[in-house]
Amino acid sequence: MRRDIQPNERAFSTKEVAEEVGIATPTVRKYGQILERNGYEFLKDGDRRIFVQSDIGALVALRDTDKPLDGTAKEIVDQQKEKLLSSDETDIALTDTYENVPYDPNQLKEVLKYVVNELAATREMNAQLTNDMAHLKTTVSRLQHDHHAISSNIGNSAQKTNVKIENLSKQQKSHYETLMEQEKTHYQTLLEQEKQRSEELQQELRNMRQEQIKEWRSQNDFNKRLEEAIQQKPKGKWNGLFSMFRNK
Repeated sequence: MRRDIQPNERAFSTKEVAEEVGIATPTVRKYGQILERNGYEFLKDGDRRIFVQSDIGALVALRDTDKPLDGTAKEIVDQQKEKLLSSDETDIALTDTYENVPYDPNQLKEVLKYVVNELAATREMNAQLTNDMAHLKTTVSRLQHDHHAISSNIGNSAQKTNVKIENLSKQQKSHYETLMEQEKTHYQTLLEQEKQRSEELQQELRNMRQEQIKEWRSQNDFNKRLEEAIQQKPKGKWNGLFSMFRNK
C-alpha cells in the first residue's frame, strides 16, 4: 500500500492528467499499463486509476525518455519503492519518538482544535456535495421532461407524415383511374402528363421520407446526449465522494 500520499493531496482524473502532461488520454492509459506491468502502484477506485502529483512526474518521465519505455518504467518503480521504504522508516521513527513524549494538555488542545476544524470542513464539503447532487437531479429531471416532449412531437409529426403519404398514394391511384377513362385520341398526351405528375409525386414522397429520417436521427442524437449527461462524472477532488454514492 502506498504511504507517499500527503494528506489532502489533490487527485487528478485521466483527462486532467492528459492536459497536464500534454499527451492524449489513450497515451495516459498506455503509460499507466506499462508502469503497472513493471510493478508501479497507483491509487485506484475500483478499476479506475486515481493520479496524484508523483504519478504525473512518472508519466512525464516516460514521455521525455529516449530509452525503451519498459526500462524507464523499471527505474521509476525502483525509485517509488525507495520512497515507500523511506516513508515506512520515518513512520517507525516518529512512533518511537512520540511514545517518549510526556502528556501535554496544550498539545492535546491543539489536536482537538485541529479535529474540530477538520470536522467543520467535512460538514461544509458534505453540504456542498448535497447541493451538487440536488442540482444534478434537477438537471436530469429537466432532460427527461424534454425527452418526453421531443418524443411526443416526433410521434405526432410521424403520424402526420404517414397521413400525407397515404393521401398522396390515394391521389396517385385516383389519377391513374381517371386516365383510363380519357379518350383514346388524347392517350399519348395524357400519358406524358401522367408520367411527369408521377415523377413529381415520387419526388415529394422521397422528400417526406427524408424529412422523417432526419427527425428520427435528431431523436437518436438527443438520446445519446442525454445518456452522456447522466453518465458524466464530476472531476477533481469530488471523484472519491461521488464514487461512494455510485457504490451505494
